[in-house]
Amino acid sequence: MNHAIPVPLPSALVEHHAIDLERKYTDGWGVRVDDVAVAPSGDLYALHHVHRHTYGVDEEEADPAKADFGYSLITRMAPDGTPLDTAVSGQSDLARQDTTLGGPTTGLGEDLWWAQGLCVLPDGTLAATGPDDQTHLITPDLAAVTAHHGMPRWRDDASPRDPFAAWISTTPAGRLLCTASEYGIYNYANPLNNIVSITDQPLTAASKPTLRALASLDARPVKQTEADLRPDLLFDGKPVGMDHRPRPSLTEQLAELEPTSRPGDWYDARLGRPAVVREDLCVVPVFGHIYRSGSRGEPFAFALVTDQGEFAGLLGGMHRYHDSPFTGHCFEIAADPGRERIYHLNRYGLFAWTATGDLAQRLDLEDKRFKPLKHFTLMDCTPAGEVILAHRTQHLLLRIPSPSTLDCLGQVVEDAVRSYAKERAALKKRWQPTSWHWVGSAARVHRL
Repeated sequence: MNHAIPVPLPSALVEHHAIDLERKYTDGWGVRVDDVAVAPSGDLYALHHVHRHTYGVDEEEADPAKADFGYSLITRMAPDGTPLDTAVSGQSDLARQDTTLGGPTTGLGEDLWWAQGLCVLPDGTLAATGPDDQTHLITPDLAAVTAHHGMPRWRDDASPRDPFAAWISTTPAGRLLCTASEYGIYNYANPLNNIVSITDQPLTAASKPTLRALASLDARPVKQTEADLRPDLLFDGKPVGMDHRPRPSLTEQLAELEPTSRPGDWYDARLGRPAVVREDLCVVPVFGHIYRSGSRGEPFAFALVTDQGEFAGLLGGMHRYHDSPFTGHCFEIAADPGRERIYHLNRYGLFAWTATGDLAQRLDLEDKRFKPLKHFTLMDCTPAGEVILAHRTQHLLLRIPSPSTLDCLGQVVEDAVRSYAKERAALKKRWQPTSWHWVGSAARVHRL
């Protein structure tokens, strides 16, 4: 099994824009891996972004070597990491886009950092999701976008509203666990993730299923009207909106669990991406307000919610300050439904829980055996139970095998980190990366 897998930039894109791969990101460009999804076949899909802003250059600059650009990329890789297909999509309609490598109107959204999540649907279709409940359906070979759903960014925008979800995960039976947005959360004019929901019907290019609301983050959105009701998002058989949504909210229940909490602890809280623990249970990240001056010690929780909307408890064993996910904003959670395990990685430790919420393992990242994990972000669990991490600066994926029991997680992680280092050295010789940027050509490059 390959433990280290590069996430490459297409050579055609690098050459077309004459990208200086040795240039520091503080100079106005960057590459980032945002999500990974794994198909039952073992194929890996990586969502990544590349952008450049050339300060002092006219926005209408025609020379692609000088012009600003921003692209979403999805790369499909074989189980051994061999690149098979890459889809390239222009992102921003606010700046000039070179349609040679993907136009801004038919691709993966309008905002430079729009696409944030990937999910392989039960029929093999790839769903790329993002804020404003944007959902794009893409063929498994990345050749075409077959459907798009989304809603206007601002509440007073008269554009058509056809949203679906900002995050999607699949259950073992093929249902979709999603988050949905609402206007008016904390009096914001733009939509924010507020509803955890589930579908009972498939999402296809021809049909969009109804979302059944399970839980809400904030139970009192401000100034909602009938125009904000969504016929595809239901609670107790009626559209969610105004005063109708699951109550008590997650933040209300969390405040009750902590009698010593301050009144404003959960104000302006945010909803993270839920993960499927088993067919009838999910875990939902909730984190408090993020302050510019630093938020370590602010409240956070990983709540267990059933597929009937019942609050089933919290993941335990984390210290509010010493294990804070606010350092580096590490709010990702991943679950292995086949073995009913839950994982979380932040700058202080790798945590593993059972489906009951009991902490089974905490690997301290100050331990030299596990310290390299500080540079990784948790992505996903594969159908085989492997944990996928992405290196934030080296643009490599680390695949950690599924431990036979959580008691041996430390040894499995130690072996995987050691193998990763050896494989990375071999990859450097073969790929010859520049400043850890892997440049190559997949068998097929698709312009979306």
